[in-house]
Amino acid sequence: MISLSHVSKRYPGGREALHDVGFNIDSGELAFITGHSGAGKTTLLKLLVAIERPTAGSIIVNGQNVGSLQARAVPFLRRKFGLIFQDHKLLFDRSVFDNVALPLDIAGYGAKDAGRRVRAALDKVGLLKYEKALPITLSGGEQQRLCIARAIVHRPSILLADEPTGNLDADYANEIGELFRSFNQVGVTVIVATHDQALLARLNPRVIALRNGAMALAA
Repeated sequence: MISLSHVSKRYPGGREALHDVGFNIDSGELAFITGHSGAGKTTLLKLLVAIERPTAGSIIVNGQNVGSLQARAVPFLRRKFGLIFQDHKLLFDRSVFDNVALPLDIAGYGAKDAGRRVRAALDKVGLLKYEKALPITLSGGEQQRLCIARAIVHRPSILLADEPTGNLDADYANEIGELFRSFNQVGVTVIVATHDQALLARLNPRVIALRNGAMALAA
């Protein structure tokens, strides 16, 4: 499903965030991208969804070369993905329901179908009773679960998460980990960039380790 070959990413000014990275992830895998802060984890996730483009090498997702996609094709690529990045980008002037509905509004779903999907996603993450609340009234862990609901509402085949438990206490982190496990168990490919060793031990995923932008042997 996902194949990287000799992927490098160099930014203006010469900083090389990734160097000669290569691996495959099969459909339905649970994989963690691990490494120290600055190892290249976030850059790697951004390359997968064409937020960034590789300087060298190839990234193939479902037979498409992501690095050479024309701009008009990128939104169609991203429909395969649910994205959870460290900056929540929640809309604090809109309700919990409206935050989750936003991707469906953009995609042109009808109100009835969108409503069913939004409530199903909120129920999955345990937030259905807060659908009319504003995000600012939620705890940090609840805001993270709201982001997950928004990421899965269009039922993506691949879920990407960047340090999803970085600012959470252990109990909330465990809840998030169990959500990822449940999605993976129904066939969603889950790729998590993290340095959370407790989450790693709990979920026992496949590990792809980075060190200074290059592949490293997993511990």
